[in-house]
Amino acid sequence: MNQDWILQKKESRRTFSKSTWVPLRASYDNEQGNVENLGYTNEFFGCGSVAFLPEHREVAEKLSWNDIGLSSTVSPYAYEDGFYSTIDEYQYHDKEPIGVHFVFELPLPVVGGREWTLNPDLVAALRIIKEGDDWVRPEENFVVVAREILDEKGEQCLIEIKREFLLDYLAARNLSLRLSYYRQRVENVTSLETSEYAGLENHQEERDSGRYELLIRSVNDVFGGSWAMFRTWRTDVDEEEDAPVMGPETNDNTGHESSKGHRGGYDGVRVEGEFWRDEWIEHQGISKRVRGDAETNLPQFIVETDSTRMASAELNNQDVGRWLWFRSSIVNELLSLRGFSLKWYTAETGSIQSTSGYSINFGINSSDLVTVYAYDVVRLPTWEQHLWAAQNIVPDGKVSNELLASQVKAQPASTYAAEELLFEFMSMLEGGFRQEFNVSLFSHDIDRLEARKQISRFVSKDQVSLLRLAKEIIRVFSDRLDVRELRKLSTHSNKEKLGSNKLLQDVLAQKVGTDRARKVFGPIVGAYDMRLGDAHPTSSKIGDAIKLAEIDDSKSFLRQGEQLISNFGQSIWWVGKLLFEKPQESYIMA
Repeated sequence: MNQDWILQKKESRRTFSKSTWVPLRASYDNEQGNVENLGYTNEFFGCGSVAFLPEHREVAEKLSWNDIGLSSTVSPYAYEDGFYSTIDEYQYHDKEPIGVHFVFELPLPVVGGREWTLNPDLVAALRIIKEGDDWVRPEENFVVVAREILDEKGEQCLIEIKREFLLDYLAARNLSLRLSYYRQRVENVTSLETSEYAGLENHQEERDSGRYELLIRSVNDVFGGSWAMFRTWRTDVDEEEDAPVMGPETNDNTGHESSKGHRGGYDGVRVEGEFWRDEWIEHQGISKRVRGDAETNLPQFIVETDSTRMASAELNNQDVGRWLWFRSSIVNELLSLRGFSLKWYTAETGSIQSTSGYSINFGINSSDLVTVYAYDVVRLPTWEQHLWAAQNIVPDGKVSNELLASQVKAQPASTYAAEELLFEFMSMLEGGFRQEFNVSLFSHDIDRLEARKQISRFVSKDQVSLLRLAKEIIRVFSDRLDVRELRKLSTHSNKEKLGSNKLLQDVLAQKVGTDRARKVFGPIVGAYDMRLGDAHPTSSKIGDAIKLAEIDDSKSFLRQGEQLISNFGQSIWWVGKLLFEKPQESYIMA
């Protein structure tokens, strides 16, 4: 350690009123060695906090470490006259609540210890939930709002809250938070002169709106000294009696002894630096989350072909009558966030389900851009609007025809998204196997919500991502096929060596012939070969695989991704149709 460490000048200059995180309650130390021995070091930080209304400010200004620090009692209390003090109330005098606790300290009877927990009103107002050691806000991309730190014993030693959210809550309740904290640093050295602390002397000073004290003492003075012990006992109890009774205590029925001594011999010097400070955390009068105050930091959006922009507030009207254009990558960006999901309505329209509770309906236009009615975007929370604004571009390719058909003509297109059909056809084929063969087609289920994020035309941005899309499709279909059950159904002479696709193809070939089965499985085999290309992107067979998957490589990669999904899904549909359709209803595949 060194003089800067023990003098704490850097630490005393830093205030929590400007920090990202604000401690609500803290009690942790970093102790190394035995407190009585040379080489011992320790750094302790403790903090308590209470929030006050403006009318109690004058009294609160007088409160410090001994009043609202760690020694402050945070517990309910029932008075004999019927008055009851709840756990969130801070009492200046008995029956005089003037403040609010944001962290409660709950004793744990029988099992021992204590537990810190956030004030439920703060939790409910900010709409946060506990996940592990963090409190997160789901509607803001699960951002961590508050967190707890545990020591090596697993006990809570710190609960802190992000200042942005704290100020929002304080503003809604018109409260100011008063912190009182104490930092202590200690080191035992052989001698002051030979240590890093040579030249330092005991002193006290007012510094950075706080108080610092340096105390230098011999370790022997701290832990050594005289001691005395006195012991007294009763002599009138007959241990042989079944129910002994003691009478009043007198000199005749008591005995006593005493001893004393001196404890010493400790080596070295204890150098101790302490800093106390009280600090106010003031709100800024704005509460966007709790009180719903108007947002002032809203983006602008491009609304015209000449790049004219309009402020979000100007577009925040259901009858605004304008659409916005976005890069298709906005969908992947949103789906990468926890809690967001994609839902399809028609072949070219769908919606993004947001954690804020909104559904943003979109359409894909002829230029592969995502078009959205302006009002649907500008009603979103600010942070989401900024994500959309970053992908906003000049109008190109008109508004999606299918989106206009739904929103303007009130005649939604009777088309289906390839993505939805793929999962529907897999379910139909699985049901057919269960009904016809009394076996499970797949070895395990999948999380469809998550799978839909990975199997989407929006994933396909270039050839590498197109191949990766093929890999995901194979993962949810071919890799899940129950090879053991398919081998039981197969009649192929080499079935023990066949993979899942070949086994299913053989089951189909038994009914429609080898050539027709091979034709049906073309897109599936092509996608499988593309999947191998993802692992070996330089393979010369990628072109052949794309052709076998019946993908038109002259189209945009977004449309190629759509084709890949569509063709794969159609192959699954044909497998089910040809396997389970009544013979008289069967017809030749085009």
